[in-house]
Amino acid sequence: MSRQVRKPFKACTRCKLLIPHEVSICPSCGSSTFTETWSGMVVIVDVEKSQLAKALGIEKPGRYALKLGT
Repeated sequence: MSRQVRKPFKACTRCKLLIPHEVSICPSCGSSTFTETWSGMVVIVDVEKSQLAKALGIEKPGRYALKLGT
């Protein structure tokens, strides 16, 4: 029987920022809706120099989920 392990972060459903479970308001967009069902992660350090951040529409540095849902 497999045991499901809790992910270390939850994802904001509005901006996809990954944040610790104890945080109740997203520091990036102010949303209070989150999901623990996400996959893939990208870390953006320098938004201005990152082509990936531009392609994904990310405007602030941080950890982001690539896909929300199943």
